[in-house]
Amino acid sequence: MAFAFIILKNISLQCFPLFNYFCFLIIFSMIVQLTGFFLYMPMFIGRLLEYHQSRHYNAPFLLIVSILIFNYILERWLDVLNSKKWSDTLPDEVKDVYDATQYRKSQQYKQVNDKFGLITSTFSFLVVIFMLFYHVFGFIDTWARTLTDNPVLVAIIFFGVLMLASDIINTPFALYDTFIIEEQFGFNKTTFKTFIFDKIKGWILVAVIGGGVITLIIWLYNKSEQYFWLYAWGALTLFSVFMTVFYSTLIVPLFNKQTPLEEGELKNAISNFCKKAGFRLQNIFVIDGSRRSTKANAYFTGLGKRKRIVLYDTLIKDLTTEEIVAVLAHEIGHYKKRHTIYGIVFGIIQTGIMLYVFSLFTVNPQLSSALGAKVKGVHMALMAFGVIYSPFSTLIGVFMNFVSRKHEYEADNYASGFGYGSQLVSGLKKLSSNNLSNLTPHPAYVFFHYSHPTLLQRVLAINKKG
Repeated sequence: MAFAFIILKNISLQCFPLFNYFCFLIIFSMIVQLTGFFLYMPMFIGRLLEYHQSRHYNAPFLLIVSILIFNYILERWLDVLNSKKWSDTLPDEVKDVYDATQYRKSQQYKQVNDKFGLITSTFSFLVVIFMLFYHVFGFIDTWARTLTDNPVLVAIIFFGVLMLASDIINTPFALYDTFIIEEQFGFNKTTFKTFIFDKIKGWILVAVIGGGVITLIIWLYNKSEQYFWLYAWGALTLFSVFMTVFYSTLIVPLFNKQTPLEEGELKNAISNFCKKAGFRLQNIFVIDGSRRSTKANAYFTGLGKRKRIVLYDTLIKDLTTEEIVAVLAHEIGHYKKRHTIYGIVFGIIQTGIMLYVFSLFTVNPQLSSALGAKVKGVHMALMAFGVIYSPFSTLIGVFMNFVSRKHEYEADNYASGFGYGSQLVSGLKKLSSNNLSNLTPHPAYVFFHYSHPTLLQRVLAINKKG
């Protein structure tokens, strides 16, 4: 192992001059852990088989497996429909988005991502099915209970192990997606060092925020089993509003640098539009999205005095001043039409319904045993409920996407009302071209997954508005 340490160290320092010892030690430590995992794999499998033979499959287990299979088949069916909806020619309204070479590239990008998505989703599905049939969840729960009797700590250990294992399994796929696919099509700007540090920061956030939420839910359940869903609903509502207000000032700076938009033509144009629209905006920031990708974006965040518009530096590079103002007018339209408030309210209602239904399920010990647990646990019931509730969550998601698409039309109309319709269309076309967007998705796929109308739908609606 010491020899491997020296070899790996020399290779890493030669290949990555900016790669410091801290990153290296983290990677080496992961390799050591994985080595230990494979060394103990035979013993682990033996224990798992013994555990598997001692279990039986109840009705909730069969329901969970059936739902997972149905969800997998539904998603693959939608993917097949979407992948087959190709056309050599584009509708007249969007035919100027791509030239022939760029259009072929967009199709290749879609095909590569479709194949990659099929591989990753199938792999994840098989892993989860294996873990269910061989009661890996119950095995982890039993192991966690040998370490502590505290239900909060048992839940944290349980979810911590699952999150770490999931991240280790998915990291190779994330590396391939970032450094092979996105690199191949000219999007990737992420360095290996940035990738590693993003991982570390993500782990810390999951540990702090995710661990905090789990601790709160388990603690509230143990304190007031009958009404815990009400207390949890109130706490999560406060947390949701807090994150809406402070996300851009607390979370975003951990990953990106935000700087106030500098004085000049663009800021003057934005200020003039805000005055015309009667919109008070002091916080206009530029985010260094180009550190990770060439793709462009803009978004509105925050409430009250903390509301802000965030523009990607790639957006400023790719679009003209008038096109950026048109995009900004669209984002302000969301605020003026109270779409942000509606989204928060819908989210709060959805959370309340989910928590109430979950409170009805927690009394049933079969939920925990469905995942192979020998002892009833809130965290196990929560995990099983998440799968059982997923069909309802899908229906709610379809409805929310429908509402979101409606809101996008309204925001487009708002921008068009100020005479920025043509500029918004040209800006959207540039963004679609630069992002190699699929211009002809299948209607069924749009219905289930798109939170925005397609480019063609938006162009037709804006042109109709005049």
